Amino acid sequence: MNELNSKRDGVVLQLELNRPDKGNALSASLVEALSEAVSAACADPGLRLLVLSGAGRHFCTGFDLSDLDQESDDSLLARFTRVELLLQAVHGAPFATLALAHGCTLGAGADLFAACGERWIVGDASLAFPGAGFGLVLGTTRLAGRVGARRAADWIEGGAVIDSATACASGLATQRLEAEALDTELARLRARVSRLDSATQHATHAAVQAAERPRGAAGDAEDLARLVRSAARPGLRERVAAYRAAQRKT
Repeated sequence: MNELNSKRDGVVLQLELNRPDKGNALSASLVEALSEAVSAACADPGLRLLVLSGAGRHFCTGFDLSDLDQESDDSLLARFTRVELLLQAVHGAPFATLALAHGCTLGAGADLFAACGERWIVGDASLAFPGAGFGLVLGTTRLAGRVGARRAADWIEGGAVIDSATACASGLATQRLEAEALDTELARLRARVSRLDSATQHATHAAVQAAERPRGAAGDAEDLARLVRSAARPGLRERVAAYRAAQRKT
């Protein structure tokens, strides 16, 4: 079974995380497949919209730690680094991006949601950013850009679970809709991003991004450096294992 389903429909590319039995958790191979697909999409001048969704009950339950016993500090550091680079690629894509959250949207899955320009909750969803619980600084700047520094700090430091209403009210989600309305809303978004010619649409998107990402590549480098410094502290695997054990008790 493919871990990532890809469907191109004219100017729209749909990428569906396809590990429903694992809550679409981000395995190393799924991150690799996503990274390759996003890289290819960014090189396609005809693409106007990238849609990210998840098969099954959840959008994405975060970083896959099911084989933690097989990991080392170094292998985890490499995997977290690749996730950050994926998030940066999605956030800086030269076309519109949309994430469709449902069910549990946690950790790196919530970061993937926050990296997209359009962030829709379909039905209901719960979101959380637990990475700081094992000493990881991942996606913090992007989250603060969406919801403000104070709220981002509260959610990250407090380990809050964010419901759909709070996500929409805070700006983390741009709208909530029922599943039966999804096709209509997708058609409206497709019409919006297709109204201008490709060059103008991409230039307009870049101008909007410049306002949203004033630090540009330098900011991305700073975010990557923060992630690497946090993950490179000795004992990463033990911190993750301790966090997982604590979560099982709650």
